[in-house]
Amino acid sequence: MGAVGIRELKNRLTHYLSLTKKGEEVVVTERGVPIAILQPITQAHQATSLEARLARLAALGLVTLPTKPSPKRLKTIAASGAPASKGLLEERR
Repeated sequence: MGAVGIRELKNRLTHYLSLTKKGEEVVVTERGVPIAILQPITQAHQATSLEARLARLAALGLVTLPTKPSPKRLKTIAASGAPASKGLLEERR
């Protein structure tokens, strides 16, 4: 499923509970920081979604989650001139 803020969860609790009944996991965040995982009782302690696993690792202090959303598309830059590898080889001589 993904992450949902506390306010959104509170406003649409029935919707998120129905998703959970269907087997999906919901990561609950507070100001962008994961604080809980809502998952079906049959999957307790078995986080399957990427968001849930990352939230658990962040809670244990093993990873730091990004604070900014990832860019949708990366801009490619065309470089002109000689390749960098050629300049590096010349510098080593």
